[in-house]
Amino acid sequence: MKLLSIAIPCYNSEAYMEKCIESLLKGGEDVEILVVNDGSSDRTAEIADAYAEKYPTIIKAVHQENGGHGEAVNAGIRNATGLYFKVVDSDDWVNEEAYAKILHTLGDLVRGPETVDMLISNFVYEKQGAARKKVMQYRHCLPVNEIFGWDSVHMSKGKYLLMHSIIYRTKLLHECGMELPKHT
Repeated sequence: MKLLSIAIPCYNSEAYMEKCIESLLKGGEDVEILVVNDGSSDRTAEIADAYAEKYPTIIKAVHQENGGHGEAVNAGIRNATGLYFKVVDSDDWVNEEAYAKILHTLGDLVRGPETVDMLISNFVYEKQGAARKKVMQYRHCLPVNEIFGWDSVHMSKGKYLLMHSIIYRTKLLHECGMELPKHT
């Protein structure tokens, strides 16, 4: 079983998705990459199929009619077989060093005595054309490098958890039947 399933919601994103996929391939056989083609009219489907053919043990192309970001994430959850699940938008990419650290941490957690439902990490928001990057950090809101419960969370005004920072336990998502609304 794969350690991490990563859903990439794609809709007319051929310009960026290859950089995204290439950054995720560095996870190797520990990772399942689900490229969810959400009714794209560009070359997204072709690119997804080519990657799935080239990396059949890592990449799966999922094709569906346009349902929006929410339905693309839902398709990722439905198709995820890894122990953990993450969404990485097709116009995003991951830092190799941070990615390796997250995979190592997930591996340690899986081999450890406790099961965690979520892994929360910092991320960098890099807006096209912006003069500088914004680092979204949680070090003053959440305990660092430890397992904790909600009673240890101290989110200040303006701080919130975003999809980009969370990795979920896949079985939890399947069991709770979480479904995002279509066309959101």
